[in-house]
Amino acid sequence: MAATLSILLISLSLLSVCGGGSDSPAEKRQPTDHKPRFAISGKIIFQSNFDGDNEIYLISETEITKLTDNAWDDEYPVWSPDGTKIAFMSNPKGNYDIYIMNSDGSDVTQMTSFPSDERVPAWFPDGKRIAFTRQVEKFLRKELLLFQVNTDTKETKRIIPHYSKNHAIPHVSPQGSLLSCTVKRRIGWDVALYDMDKNEMRFLDEGGKSCRARFSRDGKRLAYVTSQADRKGDIWIMNLDGSQKMRMTVTDKTYDYFPSWSPDDKFIAFNSSRQHDHNGDWSLCILDVNTRKTSVLFDSPGNDVFPDWH
Repeated sequence: MAATLSILLISLSLLSVCGGGSDSPAEKRQPTDHKPRFAISGKIIFQSNFDGDNEIYLISETEITKLTDNAWDDEYPVWSPDGTKIAFMSNPKGNYDIYIMNSDGSDVTQMTSFPSDERVPAWFPDGKRIAFTRQVEKFLRKELLLFQVNTDTKETKRIIPHYSKNHAIPHVSPQGSLLSCTVKRRIGWDVALYDMDKNEMRFLDEGGKSCRARFSRDGKRLAYVTSQADRKGDIWIMNLDGSQKMRMTVTDKTYDYFPSWSPDDKFIAFNSSRQHDHNGDWSLCILDVNTRKTSVLFDSPGNDVFPDWH
């Protein structure tokens, strides 16, 4: 799954508290000239580089608001459980660290400050901890491991201390006992589920062609990406035991990645592109889970990726 991994790690090629850029929060909250194509229920945050570098944007009903505006990359935004905070990754000093900010883009606070890259944040349901992927050097090679940071103390520790395989891209269940991640196989990567109470890891797919699983809001299903059907990548859903796998995006012309459930679990936001690279002009799309109908929500001249729906 080398080709799939290259897209999987867009987020892995992945603001000291430097104020989040030169603009004030009030200036950041000005809407952009771009509009979503239809109204949505709730709010979606995402990243886009249509202004030249990666910034974080908010779609609220029919309006798009720019939340960050600076000379570096702000990427992979995710809502806190109560919707008051946004965690993201940013590289003002060269390497990526985890930051949080208020939902309007104000009060940017650095959570990690290591020379390694810390990427792809995911909140625990208590809103006090954030899981993330750390790239560490070990014997002249790089490893991907999962860590967590306490948002009050900024203390970090490994989530699975004695697990030896490369594992990345966490997402925590609403109940807080299960964590999905993408784990290295001998060839490729696959979706796995880690039980934090039992300290058990188990794969939910095989073949080295799956990644990026995210829990539904009720915690009963996972949306994930696999290239098994068309060798490009599609959105699928499955139960937590790996059963009842169902392909949701069915066109063979596009690469479909980065799923995020709607608050009512009736829709999934995702990204679609005809090109399998970082410059693939990714569009932000919406999938109806019942009908499997897809619609383009937003498509700027840049890459509009990594949606998170609250």
